Amino acid sequence: MTAWALTLHDSIRGLSPEAWDACAGDDNPFVSHAFLSAIEDSGSATPRTGWLPRHAALHDGQGRLVAVAPTYLKAHSYGEYVFDHGWARAFEAAGGAYYPKLQVASPFSPVPGPRLLVRPDLVAPGGASSARDALADGLAQVCRELELSSCHVTFCTEQDYDAFGKRGWLQRLGVQYHWHNDGYACFDDFLSRLASRKRKVLKRERRDANACGLTFRAVRGGDISEALWDAFFEFYQSTIDRKWGSAYLTREFFSLLSARLGDRVVLMIADHNGKPVAGALNLLGRDALYGRNWGCVGEWPFLHFELCYYRAIEFAIENGISRVEAGAQGDHKIQRGYVPSFTHSAHWIENRGLRNAVAEFLDHERMAVIGEAEALREFSPYKQEEAG
Repeated sequence: MTAWALTLHDSIRGLSPEAWDACAGDDNPFVSHAFLSAIEDSGSATPRTGWLPRHAALHDGQGRLVAVAPTYLKAHSYGEYVFDHGWARAFEAAGGAYYPKLQVASPFSPVPGPRLLVRPDLVAPGGASSARDALADGLAQVCRELELSSCHVTFCTEQDYDAFGKRGWLQRLGVQYHWHNDGYACFDDFLSRLASRKRKVLKRERRDANACGLTFRAVRGGDISEALWDAFFEFYQSTIDRKWGSAYLTREFFSLLSARLGDRVVLMIADHNGKPVAGALNLLGRDALYGRNWGCVGEWPFLHFELCYYRAIEFAIENGISRVEAGAQGDHKIQRGYVPSFTHSAHWIENRGLRNAVAEFLDHERMAVIGEAEALREFSPYKQEEAG
């Protein structure tokens, strides 16, 4: 039997980049040491903003780091995109204390990816599942020892989802919209797979967006100047202001992002008369382009669709990328070729009464989510013989 030991760290800097990334791998940038350290060092996810790092690290009997999980102690439920505010209100109305809670996530990033990060070269064959189970059990134990109400693992992979489910965690489904590259040679090749009426709509939107005197470019990593980040931060804030939200990310975060992630940062920019007027931030994984933040100044027809969806598709086709994940919410994405895809989360709730109530809610919600996804697929723009 392997003797596991779990430690918690109050900063990502408490774990070396090499050791962390050996567990995280290079597939998903949102769980990389570079991204998480940029989030912390920029003041975006810190105790001041209600995100207290408590990164979990699992060591084997030889003291080697074999698994990690990006973990935070939370005093609220903002910046998560898997909503549990109703659970918190119900528990507090019954006299319980829902906060603080434990959150395993990539902050402010509704991007599916691994959360139980296991180093493959330090575990015996079949040992990855054992380390994953130990890490899941350790997170539940942390809740008990710190007298926390719950632990929430959001936007995890289906593999993690299954692992948590086998350990008795509650499971939750959601829906996002992803575009899949079916070996397209160019954007027109993609368009040819759409039903005629839908294809005409996309062509019209692109034509109108490109008829406003705008020029478009993709800028990557170290080629993104500080002046361009200044402009993008203005776009980001303008979007937040229109949505009556809060700007989670600081200006410094964006500079650190391109400095630490390099060419994995892809910024789509729209210029007018040589001046940036809109931008869409993407991160590049091994086989996916992840759309994150966007914003603009002024009013431009269909610019959001052009910059966030169509330019992302073009970039993916040109670079042989298998899919584009366009972020949370927005069933309008279906008409632009992005199809419903399930997202997964897992939840450990210590109080039996709250746990039973949430379990019943999730059983009903899960069926509704599955039904919604099936209904939404009926609106697919693809030709019926290819929509399956």
